[in-house]
Amino acid sequence: MPNPHITVACVLKRKDKFLFVRERIEGRTVYNQPAGHLEKNETLIEAAKRETLEETGWEIEVTGFLGVYQYVSKSSGVCYVRHCFVGKTLNHLEEHRLDEGIIDTRWLSINEAELLSNEMRSPLVLQNLRDFIEKDHHPLSVISTEYLNSVSNE
Repeated sequence: MPNPHITVACVLKRKDKFLFVRERIEGRTVYNQPAGHLEKNETLIEAAKRETLEETGWEIEVTGFLGVYQYVSKSSGVCYVRHCFVGKTLNHLEEHRLDEGIIDTRWLSINEAELLSNEMRSPLVLQNLRDFIEKDHHPLSVISTEYLNSVSNE
């Protein structure tokens, strides 16, 4: 198995709806949380904020940590290790140009999302929503960036 892809995602709830990204991947239109890959010298929390802004135009505050999820894509065999965060929206930049491949964003209830289960990018998308509703959210203090900070200062 090749090296895992380290990714981040963020579950954002407003009233009874969750923020989704609608995107084109390999010729299909799919739904996902705002998500993407960790970049060099970036903390997981910084990545979650950046990816959310790039894919939705929303500036956010990351308020908690949901968990780590591992998934191997059946089509590509790629292993993804997703670090899922919880956040709240702060400011929507209406004129912000969304990442390439992003069609738009949608606010969906859990019921609306489950009706679209065949259109989710991976099984992790709905699993993250269910866990958001059913499980405790961890404080951000469970994420350590001390080592990263000491390396980047050298």
